[in-house]
Amino acid sequence: MHLVLVEPEIPANTGNVARTCAVTGAELHLVKPLGFSVDDKHLKRAGLDYWHLLTIHYHDSLQEIFEAYPEYSFHFATTRGNKLYTEVAYGPNDFLVFGKETAGLPDQIINNHQDSCIRIPMLNNARSLNLSNSVAIVLFEALRQNNFCGLR
Repeated sequence: MHLVLVEPEIPANTGNVARTCAVTGAELHLVKPLGFSVDDKHLKRAGLDYWHLLTIHYHDSLQEIFEAYPEYSFHFATTRGNKLYTEVAYGPNDFLVFGKETAGLPDQIINNHQDSCIRIPMLNNARSLNLSNSVAIVLFEALRQNNFCGLR
């Protein structure tokens, strides 16, 4: 599995996502600009001693990822998705894409990939879940569908 954070802003969220990736074997892709330094103490603290287990890639744009992995499937998490995250069949090498905390994914991405947009159900008047929680929810559903990809 591949997890993509597009322009993440909060170091603790990214650190939590990094830790989730480290313990599941998912590769983490961070799309710049980042709202923090990768040396941030909150980022490192959230990841604790898991950094050596993490495969992390840095990209200048989401387009760069599309071009580097043209044969892969992408799923875009957004509150504006038409399909629930549980209604999608995930492959073991799929990309799960999440937007920044304050704005989500750019409109252009959502509009160009509407058939691949997924959402987590929640109350209508709620803005969204925390980014790291959303990542964990969707990632573990994708892993479950793939028999947890060799995890014990």
